Amino acid sequence: MKNQARLLVVAACLAASASYAEDFHGFDPVKFDGNMLSAENLKAMAADAAKATPPRNGKSYSIGFANLQRDIAFGVLVEKGIQQNADAAGVELVIADNRLDGPTALANAKSFAERKVDYVIEFQTDANFGQTVMEVFKQDGTKVTAIDIPMPGASFFGVNNPKSGFMGGSYLATAAAKKFGADVVKTGYLVIGALPQSGVIPRMRTDGQRAGFMALTKDFPADHIIEIDTKNTLQESFAQMNNVIGRIPPGAPILIIAINDQATMGMLQAVRAAGRIDQAIAVGNGADEAEALATDPNLVAATGSFPGSYGNYLIPIALSALAGKPVPEATFVTHQMVTKANICKFYKEFPCAGETDGYVFPEAEFSTYLADLKKQDWLKGYEAILPQQ
Repeated sequence: MKNQARLLVVAACLAASASYAEDFHGFDPVKFDGNMLSAENLKAMAADAAKATPPRNGKSYSIGFANLQRDIAFGVLVEKGIQQNADAAGVELVIADNRLDGPTALANAKSFAERKVDYVIEFQTDANFGQTVMEVFKQDGTKVTAIDIPMPGASFFGVNNPKSGFMGGSYLATAAAKKFGADVVKTGYLVIGALPQSGVIPRMRTDGQRAGFMALTKDFPADHIIEIDTKNTLQESFAQMNNVIGRIPPGAPILIIAINDQATMGMLQAVRAAGRIDQAIAVGNGADEAEALATDPNLVAATGSFPGSYGNYLIPIALSALAGKPVPEATFVTHQMVTKANICKFYKEFPCAGETDGYVFPEAEFSTYLADLKKQDWLKGYEAILPQQ
């Protein structure tokens, strides 16, 4: 996990980064390398925080964590990392399961308020419920960090959506050209597994995927791009891909990319069930489905987010906030493409196979895309969670 953690860096979106220069028991959110702090440091953070903000139960801190969904790979890894850090800090972690559902997230928020938790880490996917959930916490002054989907008044931690999307899309373009040939790729169909219910943030990712692919696949026909609503699940991704595959002519390359690895796998399974897997190539997002990435020849790569390391940031952020220390408005993951050739560097249980592909992130094209993205009206109000470069 150390290799994974080193790939996570803090990107403070507030202009005056010097205001975060204070080292709080080994945690400086500007310079933090992502490796888990020692139990000694975490306990010291909790002790100092308790002097500034005494625990509501009069004894020790309890932190609420509302997981996206506890039985999906990404959620399992995130929860494990947060639990490990909470245990080391000597704080109670109160866990709830949002089940990918806004009303459930609201019910969990009310439960946290009734239990008088001291801080909340919120991972919920329905942007329409963000304001309502935050109102619950605002009523009693509970501070919140939101994972991946921002909520008004909460600090943000999560994926660098424009860049991770652009990485995945440009990698797919490169790998598809290598597999099918550049001219044949232009006869193919790009299928993007989106998540419209979660609003602007996942759109940043899937629009980035589209832009990254198009940046390296000139003159790709616009009417060969199909977008489906994955509902953030493997099952719905399978169903929706199954619905659209008939629109793709026999023999045409099927180019798959999606909001996360689970959606990508569901889409691939639908293509396999239709007997067209030899025509498919896919790139995932998250790299949390490591076994599939290591063994499925059609899943050629995934943009790594390394969710198992999230807790190394989230518990120190919570304790810093409770201690009255300034924390960044947004903290981003730094991503790396995970392939069969380098997977052993991130997941030791899987061997590396094959040669490195020589992929180079197209910096110039991304800079052009990002500059244009910042001018888009649909991103007004979200400027703070756009990467600076």
